[in-house]
Amino acid sequence: MISGVNSLWETARLEPGDRVKTLRGSTHGVILRLLDDGRVAWRPDGTESELQALPESLLREKKPGS
Repeated sequence: MISGVNSLWETARLEPGDRVKTLRGSTHGVILRLLDDGRVAWRPDGTESELQALPESLLREKKPGS
């Protein structure tokens, strides 16, 4: 239960430049900017595409060594 609450807290603190992955872990990328309506604009690795998502649908990737 506590880890679930902690993961929700982590998604609420996404910032431009953060590395993220989808909930299923199939796609990785980087946050470009935070949008006024609460969504985030992000770019999947290896593309020039810009996607928009709710922050709850992305997980921050752990930094190596943390």
